[in-house]
Amino acid sequence: MRYISGLINLIVSLVVSTIIIYAINFVAGFAGADYTFTNGEVFVMWILMAILVNNCFKK
Repeated sequence: MRYISGLINLIVSLVVSTIIIYAINFVAGFAGADYTFTNGEVFVMWILMAILVNNCFKK
């Protein structure tokens, strides 16, 4: 049961981190910035953001 809960937390963290990354990029676009990311940069940001979101879920 703990494995399923951990898997659900991981998936939710990855989805939320993706939404946050693209929301920040979208808002920065309105401010006039033009950010282009390589695949490696996006992967690192995605993992780090997922870790941050996962730590926010912990009580």
